[in-house]
Amino acid sequence: MLWRTKPTEVTSSPERRSAARLDKVFAVWLEGERGEAHGIARNISPGGLFVETPETQPIGSEVRVNFTSFSGGGLVAVGEVRYVCHLVGRRAPGSEGPDVPVGVRGMGIRFVRFEAASAPFESLH
Repeated sequence: MLWRTKPTEVTSSPERRSAARLDKVFAVWLEGERGEAHGIARNISPGGLFVETPETQPIGSEVRVNFTSFSGGGLVAVGEVRYVCHLVGRRAPGSEGPDVPVGVRGMGIRFVRFEAASAPFESLH
């Protein structure tokens, strides 16, 4: 059975976010109580970011997000996991590949503090 919703009038609601977002995609290295993993950072702002990752950390836990640079330096953002999500959808017909289920798992992280990276990371790929 397919569920349908009636068309509704779209009303604009005020934006809850006070800071601008940078919709840039880049690799990060995550460290948390459930271990370490690669992630794809998205939608970053001065207050936090969203990270796609195969394994999420518990809500409320501390996570270290390691950003690296090609010049060998780096930055670590220590943050708190504010939410986790697993979004499931379908690849749109006409896009690359067949119409198949796709999913995104990740977590929203609020920055608490920043630190200089103690050592450069070998590779994030």
